[in-house]
Amino acid sequence: MAFVSAAGAALPGGAPASAATSLRHSAFTPSVLRRPAAARHVRAGAGAAPPPRGPVMMAKRLYFKEKSRASLLDGINAVADAVRITLGPKGRNVVLERAYGVPEVVNDGVTIAKLIQLEDPMANTGARLLQEVASKTDSKAGDGTTTSTVLCQAIVNEGIMAVASGRNPIAIKRGIDKTTKVLVKEVRKLARDVKGNDDIRSVATISAGNDAAIGDIIASAYERIGENGSTSVEESQSLTDEVDFTEGMELDRGFVSPYFVKDQERQVADMRNPRLLITDRKISAVSELVPLLEAAVKSKDPLVIICDDITGEALSTLVVNKMRGVLDVVAIKSPGFGDRRKAYLQDIAIVTNGTYLAEELGMQMEDVKLEDLGSADRVVVGKELTTIISGSDSQEAVASRIAQIRREVENTDSQFDREKGEERIARLGGGIARIKVGAATETELKDKKLRYEDALNATKAAMEQGVVAGGGATLAYLAKNTGWVPTFDDEDEAHGATIMLKAIVSPLKQIVDNAGLEGEVVLAKVGEMEYGTGYNAATDKYEDLLASGVLDPAKVTCWAVENAASVAALVMTCECLIVELPDKKPVNGDGMGDLQGEQYM
Repeated sequence: MAFVSAAGAALPGGAPASAATSLRHSAFTPSVLRRPAAARHVRAGAGAAPPPRGPVMMAKRLYFKEKSRASLLDGINAVADAVRITLGPKGRNVVLERAYGVPEVVNDGVTIAKLIQLEDPMANTGARLLQEVASKTDSKAGDGTTTSTVLCQAIVNEGIMAVASGRNPIAIKRGIDKTTKVLVKEVRKLARDVKGNDDIRSVATISAGNDAAIGDIIASAYERIGENGSTSVEESQSLTDEVDFTEGMELDRGFVSPYFVKDQERQVADMRNPRLLITDRKISAVSELVPLLEAAVKSKDPLVIICDDITGEALSTLVVNKMRGVLDVVAIKSPGFGDRRKAYLQDIAIVTNGTYLAEELGMQMEDVKLEDLGSADRVVVGKELTTIISGSDSQEAVASRIAQIRREVENTDSQFDREKGEERIARLGGGIARIKVGAATETELKDKKLRYEDALNATKAAMEQGVVAGGGATLAYLAKNTGWVPTFDDEDEAHGATIMLKAIVSPLKQIVDNAGLEGEVVLAKVGEMEYGTGYNAATDKYEDLLASGVLDPAKVTCWAVENAASVAALVMTCECLIVELPDKKPVNGDGMGDLQGEQYM
């Protein structure tokens, strides 16, 4: 049966075939709302606004030497003291007051740090520097923000004391930088790959504040979707936590016309073993599709068209042939915008073993053959969502594409680009898990959601670069076994290494302090142990941490050290602090601001 042209054909109900193309309505602007050109000009003269002035410079206050460093240290200590009490399985919570809404009870380091605003502008500058440490660690690793905060505080305090005693801050900075580079390499040497679902459960549980229920749910999600799958966290209206799974490649686009629906009850077009046309062209003339449609009718394969847009006679022809049973076809718009749209279409082509027919390559639609089309086991097209389930023929190409996208994600500083890259990896990986978080109150819901997000980020980091012994044990081990420390000719540079060795035991000491014990006592015992053994604050025992599942992602530990050392080393080289003076705000002594009695701060 040959396909039918839309010209002169009619759709059910007596509507002309061209009615299927009525997807847009032209905007109508009444002439009464249009201002004449003359009315758009404002005459200069009386009543005209004064010309704009240049930028107003705010008055500045300057502090030098010890005063500048002391002010920064005050702000850093203020933020760190609020954040560090949350570290470890027995860490406490922090209550955050909001200008609007109910207060929040949280255990997340970066969330606490970001909300701190100090009254003293000098100290607040130091606070903002520490906030940058937490934010950068969160951006790069997704977890470890409290650890990086504790490390930075320790390095800054030790460094400023050294500078006050007469040591050269620039030389100290060089020593810290050199030591940090070698330290990060040593941590990576100690790391091992994630071994199955038990390691995932352990990493997620610890990152979630030792919440085993969160660890179990995340482990079950990754068991289903694999390491290339994607997980997201959403709020639920129920009281329990649930996980929904989606198999295949998911696109946030649906059919362009409801006439393509096959299953009226589900309102979807469910295509089995279809061929896929993948292009970034806009299709309006049916002549472009004639050769392809004739070939599709002969092959009797369902056809899925993914394009920038399809309108006019081309859309009408597809609808008519669909309604008459000549060709099982559905058309959807390509996902994304601009360059990201091209990347998505290339991903789809790789998954389906098809050819991406890019307009810029100059290939004509009339020349497209069935061999250029992709194929899939199943394509389900809904009103706003499309799922492509492909076979295993393209696994090697998909793995190569995922590796390429992962490199792009690692090399970008844009949080948005990173999220979109991870989203593409998930689509290619073939599985998406949506964790729906439930709670009895809004306060509990927000806290649980933050814990889930931290746990997911830690799990991703662990699968990328492996795991090390947790609970601060890895850094404490390297602080006691110093064969890796570089040698220095300059005494002040060597002192920079000493500062790092003193600072990297601070996470373990803080975990112990939060558990109600004496940090120095526990540190002395752990220093006598081999790598992998240490103090488990959750069980209050000294044990094999690797065997008992007390694990930290190596990536998180490395970024926490790097970011903390970077900012701390710069702070101790500060010799001058410049801050803006606060605005003078009127205070009405008699309640009447425009009468006598007005005072100024």
